[in-house]
Amino acid sequence: MRTVTLGRTGITVQKNGFGALPIQRIPADDAVRLLRRAREGGITYFDSARSYTDSEEKLGLAFGGAWDGIFIATKTPSLSTEGFWKDLETSLSLLKTDCIDVYQFHNPPFCPKPGDGTGLYEAMLEARAQGKIRFIGLTNHRLDVAREAVESGLYDTLQFPFSYLSGEPEHSLVKLCAEKNVGFIAMKALSGGLITHSEAAYAYLAQYENVLPIWGIQRESELDEFLSYINAEPSLTDGVRRVIELDRSQLTGDFCRGCGYCMPCPQDIEINTCARASLLLRRAPTNIILSPAGRAKMEKIKDCVNCGHCKSKCPYGLDTPALLRRNYQDYLEVLAGKPL
Repeated sequence: MRTVTLGRTGITVQKNGFGALPIQRIPADDAVRLLRRAREGGITYFDSARSYTDSEEKLGLAFGGAWDGIFIATKTPSLSTEGFWKDLETSLSLLKTDCIDVYQFHNPPFCPKPGDGTGLYEAMLEARAQGKIRFIGLTNHRLDVAREAVESGLYDTLQFPFSYLSGEPEHSLVKLCAEKNVGFIAMKALSGGLITHSEAAYAYLAQYENVLPIWGIQRESELDEFLSYINAEPSLTDGVRRVIELDRSQLTGDFCRGCGYCMPCPQDIEINTCARASLLLRRAPTNIILSPAGRAKMEKIKDCVNCGHCKSKCPYGLDTPALLRRNYQDYLEVLAGKPL
């Protein structure tokens, strides 16, 4: 398998990162087994966050005291220095380590910089001086914030959504990171589950020498797919290109990426599922949307009061209430036996 170096950090790993958000959904014993299998299979970059409930704790159970050869990245969502230090100390304790390789601001609405009055970037510098972190990163869903971070020269890594559904602005961002020697970590490489062909997703991202995809993994079958690519790397065959073009024709445009930053909804609507119902119905109807639990979620859309809370928080500028209504209509048509 080819490797990728994360810009000026010098961190070099296989082009297979482990996104540890999904392991919060499985029991601790299963998570530990999955994480250790990933390491044994050759994955050495693991990405978590303080916001991912018990993800860091499970990583600590799997690797605590045995981090040699493993790179750990995690994040703080805090916008205060007090919260920053609390999050950092909590992460170090749960991960059972003295130092985090890549510590990232988690989707801040602005780009923290020295002298901006928040003290956040200064806290990062102090944490590095104390030896508690090695490199400074930022994750985001906003192109303007991401570009500002890369161009500032202050950040060693950027984590941003990138897949074969991405457009020209995202491709330009990848290129900018290469020019500025900033490591590019691709989140949402499967577009929040909308991309179901991991072979195509991997082959597409393999074209970009400076991109490290982190795959959200919670099942051994999913892990097996990505581990299999170590010895049999997928390529952009004509068949794979046809898969990509078909998905692009169906999935590009104003669609919900499932990032969840519009949540929680005041009316308790699970927006990051319901606003993608039309797309999910084309892929796993019985397992997700048309199950009893899925129907209950969709029916909650009728409680929407169009307050604009979700719309104001969407980093992609979507008209989320209108998107929910369209998806609800598609759901009703499928219930009535009509094809989408």
